[in-house]
Amino acid sequence: MASDKQLRDWVSDKLMSIQGFSTSVLVHYVIGLAKDSSSAGDLVGKLVEYGFSSSAETSSFAADIYAKVPRKGRGVSNYQKQEREAAKLVQKQSTYKLLADEDDDEVDNHTTSSASASSKSRKHFRRKAQDQDDGKDDDVRRCGSHLLVVLLSHAETIAQVSERSVRRRTEEVDDEDGDDTLDEEQEILREQQERAQLEKNMRERDAVHTRKLFELMLLNDFRLQLMERQLSKEEQEELTRRSQALDKNDTSDLRNFSRQAYLLKRRDKKIDEIRDEILDHEYIFQGVKLTPAEENDFRYKKKIYDLVKDHVESADDVDEYKMPEAYDMGEGVNQEKRFSVAMQRYKDPEGKDKMNPFAEQEAWEEHQIGKSKLEFGSKDRNRSSNEYQFVFDDQIDFVKSSVIEGTQFEDDSDQETIDAKDILKRELQDERKTLPIYKFRDELLKAVDEYQVIVIVGETGSGKTTQIPQYLHEAGYTARGKVACTQPRRVAAMSVAARVSQEMGVKLGHEVGYSIRFEDCTSEKTMIKYMTDGMLLREFLGEPDLAGYSVVMVDEAHERTLSTDILFGLVKDIARFRPDLKLLISSATLDAEKFSDYFDSAPIFKIPGRRYPVEVHYTKAPEADYIDAAIVTILQIHVTQPPGDILVFLTGQEEIETVDEILKHKTRGLGTKIPELNICPIYANLPTELQAKIFETTPEGSRKVVLATNIAETSLTIDGIKYVIDPGFCKIKSYNPRTGMESLLINPISKASANQRAGRSGRTGPGKCFRLYTSYNYMHDLEDNTVPEIQRTNLANVVLTLKSLGIHDLVNFDFMDPPPSEALLKALEQLFALSALNSRGELTKTGRRMAEFPLDPMLSKMIVASEKYKCSDEVMSIASMLSIGNSIFYRPKDKQVYNSWRETDFSTQWCYENYIQVRSMKRARDIRDQLEGLMERVEIEVCSNASDLDAIKKAITSGFFHHSARLQKNGSYRTVKNPQTLLPRWVIYHELVLTTKEYMRQVTELKPEWLVEIAPHYYQLKDVDDAGSKKLPKGQGRAAL
Repeated sequence: MASDKQLRDWVSDKLMSIQGFSTSVLVHYVIGLAKDSSSAGDLVGKLVEYGFSSSAETSSFAADIYAKVPRKGRGVSNYQKQEREAAKLVQKQSTYKLLADEDDDEVDNHTTSSASASSKSRKHFRRKAQDQDDGKDDDVRRCGSHLLVVLLSHAETIAQVSERSVRRRTEEVDDEDGDDTLDEEQEILREQQERAQLEKNMRERDAVHTRKLFELMLLNDFRLQLMERQLSKEEQEELTRRSQALDKNDTSDLRNFSRQAYLLKRRDKKIDEIRDEILDHEYIFQGVKLTPAEENDFRYKKKIYDLVKDHVESADDVDEYKMPEAYDMGEGVNQEKRFSVAMQRYKDPEGKDKMNPFAEQEAWEEHQIGKSKLEFGSKDRNRSSNEYQFVFDDQIDFVKSSVIEGTQFEDDSDQETIDAKDILKRELQDERKTLPIYKFRDELLKAVDEYQVIVIVGETGSGKTTQIPQYLHEAGYTARGKVACTQPRRVAAMSVAARVSQEMGVKLGHEVGYSIRFEDCTSEKTMIKYMTDGMLLREFLGEPDLAGYSVVMVDEAHERTLSTDILFGLVKDIARFRPDLKLLISSATLDAEKFSDYFDSAPIFKIPGRRYPVEVHYTKAPEADYIDAAIVTILQIHVTQPPGDILVFLTGQEEIETVDEILKHKTRGLGTKIPELNICPIYANLPTELQAKIFETTPEGSRKVVLATNIAETSLTIDGIKYVIDPGFCKIKSYNPRTGMESLLINPISKASANQRAGRSGRTGPGKCFRLYTSYNYMHDLEDNTVPEIQRTNLANVVLTLKSLGIHDLVNFDFMDPPPSEALLKALEQLFALSALNSRGELTKTGRRMAEFPLDPMLSKMIVASEKYKCSDEVMSIASMLSIGNSIFYRPKDKQVYNSWRETDFSTQWCYENYIQVRSMKRARDIRDQLEGLMERVEIEVCSNASDLDAIKKAITSGFFHHSARLQKNGSYRTVKNPQTLLPRWVIYHELVLTTKEYMRQVTELKPEWLVEIAPHYYQLKDVDDAGSKKLPKGQGRAAL
């Protein structure tokens, strides 16, 4: 009989030939049907009911599998009949007493009993029938010992019986192994059923609880600005007196108290009714022309509401001295009131000032600026500002190397006189017509209609990101589904969606919307949807076939981010079984042949770019400090060059904030000696309202300098940029699978990136690019293209995402550039150790829960494990703070901050006084709110257990147990999975950082026995044997922490 694995392989091959497909669940189901069937004909009927065709091939398959599969409760086989007949023959022959005597019987009986007892002590079988068969074998051996002469003629029969007994016992052991395998299969099936039920529950919960951001924007636009009214101190005192009167059974003043309380409630109710009427009126009649009477009535309601609101606010804010509340009188000290006094100073401004958290600081700055500009003498004295030229102490000499020629298109816009109402709309439409892509609109739509997949190549600023989705909408593609356009960065998705909604004349969130992390600005009416590539991957989890979309446009494909490379493989597979889906791959570089070859020789549509000439300047000698060189170049351009905005490329938020601070310090010191310099930073963590400042028009007589990361290379188009400063560096993430260390290091950019940066200055007119490196460095030191992110990052999250999408064959997944096999194997090992995958590499219920969290798998496992230790609330706070990185503190990181910030009602003033980054804390709050919603979605209860620190540490260890280390004799730490003998100072760390050497970040203490308790499949007792008796080295501290 074939083994269980061979049987499964045989059934799988047969199913492929009969049905054309085969899955592990279907194979187990068919084998189960065969085991439960009474005959081959019965099995054929069950297969036909399941969906098999009633053909001769199906009947043959049923007969074969019925013969191969052992069935439960089947009849006695011929083999068992022969064995029983042989046993009966032996028993019959045992009745002869020719060679037996009494002594032999006694000895034999004693031996038999001993053998029987010994046999009972050695039994390992589970079925009763096996015990009976073992007894029969003992009878055979007993009779054979003293009936030798009688059984000589039957020696062959006895040999056959013994051989069959041995064979039967071997098969019984195999059956036991089969039962164990069957138990394992049943466990896997149960796990799959639980995972399927979890996914079903999540889909149902999403359908009920999903709220779109645009609804909140429309209905809560005023509510965010209105202060939630609280009872004043006098009202609280009245309520207190009322409760005291009730305690004393004093009912004389209850009528008055009741009346006053009713009037307060009625006033609030009426205010809310008027507010809701105003909101409903603005929402319903938006864009509708009303009669003069209706407009007057609406203005009257709004005026009444404003007056009442101002009256209520002014009644609460009484400008008078109030005696401080006593907390140490009466029966004892009220500790809650006592500690609340320390938090009273952390009260943020309310009303209109609440919208501007920097109001107090700006008022102080205006006062100081007024004092610095205090002048004496005649006010009408003529001043000659251009009499002298300002000269800096340090300057950089540049060499003009080359000019990148540009191609100009004629402006076909009409210069007609139009009404003031239509100026903006006409300007936007005229600007659309001047874009290079406008001349190729009809050709592009014809190509999209003819081909399913198209690779579009166009220079940055040609209009492909904003115009192509509009062209598809105008051509009627949105009637069959939405048009999706992915962006590699959140800032680009938001800014492009705002621009397109403005050009189409619709409100953002209606026909045009965007979807990024923490924000879903879409509605049921949305037809054009901009999103990050990561959000589209999330949509694959709920809608694997993207049935709601008619066109998918992958923009900025040349950046080759991790999510973009995964999207390539997924959308390529979807396009093959969805002929109605149009797929557009957009790139800003000329390396389009690689994309075309990957998408089955897709046609390439090239859009000539409109770019003005750009002068490229290199430094005469290499610069030692590119930050200082960039600051000097900014001021040098600002003083010596004609008007035009400046774009500076820096590596990250830290450098941007440093340059921002230094520039402000230098320009304030110069005062009015130089023109005004407006500094506008732009990076991913910057709030939306501050990001929008880079698109504002520069005031006349001043210059704008934009400090940006490589996000401004291709994703954003900023008008007015004439000067670009390129230091030649960017931050690139790299991962070493052997050490498990991921580092974000500053590396030189590629030549392709350098050319993209230079092209940003030729958008609206001739520009200049100042490269802070020599021409020799450009020609010999820079690589041609950047290494794709998928080949230099940790793939654990990628593998978990693909597994959750049902893609199990990762080795043969169609990557454009396959990742290193070592990194892929390391990711599989890590997920298996975290219990996200089972022994077959399939996703478990724990893994399916982890896939829902947009975090590193270790952080996700930590959150899932927190349910077991009843500390999910604390673990959520830890995960959210770890997710925002190291941008929390201005000063050394030695404080516990999240709970303290929450106790002050998320006060901005508290952050200023404690050197905390307000933006980072708000981002941590957003992440925590998102995690809390996802925990409800995956059915994890939110509970708190702040007093049990060991439970919190165990939850952390559940996710980071392979990030454990202990102290060595030289004072440094080494990971546990190392053959050397180490000292027992145990820690768990969040990440390793490579600077001058390896450093651990975010470390917590660990008890070594937890490793064996939590991860017995990863650690053995010998790995964590506590060498507590060994002495620690004197004078050695905890290095590298």
